[in-house]
Amino acid sequence: MAKSYPVRSRKAEPDFTRLIVLAMLLAALIGWNLNAWLMPLPQDAAAPASLDLASAQPDAVSVQFGICGGGARVTCVVDGDTIWLRGQKIRIADIDTPEISSPRCPAELERGRRATHRLVELLNTGPFTLEPVDRAQDRYGRALFVVARDGVSVGGALVDEGLAVWYGNGRPDWC
Repeated sequence: MAKSYPVRSRKAEPDFTRLIVLAMLLAALIGWNLNAWLMPLPQDAAAPASLDLASAQPDAVSVQFGICGGGARVTCVVDGDTIWLRGQKIRIADIDTPEISSPRCPAELERGRRATHRLVELLNTGPFTLEPVDRAQDRYGRALFVVARDGVSVGGALVDEGLAVWYGNGRPDWC
């Protein structure tokens, strides 16, 4: 008669590959949203009121802007000529700034970042108005307005500082 030996059950070993992949995905998710999570909420973010973009905005707007992150965009600056205001995406119609999402060179990216940060400063300086232009939207569906303070274009400061050009004067070689 053959002797039988007890069969040991093999304890399941953790699948470290899966754990590593999950950790990397979690790190990517946190990294993508970290800027939005750390950025203080604007004073009007708790109850985002929709703008009436069909009518001219005679009243001055006064809110605090930050730089847009990977999360929900309510009131923030995307780049030197695009903002979100109370849940509405707005293209500043009278200026053009260097690209930060698809720059052609490092110099354009750097100048685009400077324009973005400077626009945050300018918008946070005090109340401004949104002045309509000849058409309501651009080809990307963004509302078109000139941002002005006391009747003067806020974008003019970016032009004066070499961080923007007036829209319609051609695209400069930021490189």
